Amino acid sequence: MNILFITSTAVVVADPPQSRRLFVEALGLPLEGEGDGYYSSGSIPGSKHFGVWPLSQAAEACFGTPTWPADRVIPQASIEVEDADAVAAAGDELERAGFASLHPARTEPWGQTVTRVLTDDGLIVGISCAPVLHDGPHDDASA
Repeated sequence: MNILFITSTAVVVADPPQSRRLFVEALGLPLEGEGDGYYSSGSIPGSKHFGVWPLSQAAEACFGTPTWPADRVIPQASIEVEDADAVAAAGDELERAGFASLHPARTEPWGQTVTRVLTDDGLIVGISCAPVLHDGPHDDASA
């Protein structure tokens, strides 16, 4: 697996309005979004993408349902890492190393290809290729 960079970090939150109060109002981060949905920014120095991800949306992304399964640890954060050439292979490699996959590699409607695992500590780790987060049109190790 060839990790190019950490694509994004998102906190996973059960109470989106309260969390936005902290991150937007108290900390002053320039997060944008709508209603109780995902709020994020790509303009915070040192981060390609930072988001506040509602738990219901994390559950939908991983399991196709807005409710997080009771038999899984509730996630606290999500870190997406970049592997432009081998998302599925990286997911297989993590499974062989003993990490349970939340879902196989797939391409989301916005163009990101991703597979995710959940650590025992509640961290969603996604191996992904998100073309929009590259500096140039093909700035992913000459892909």
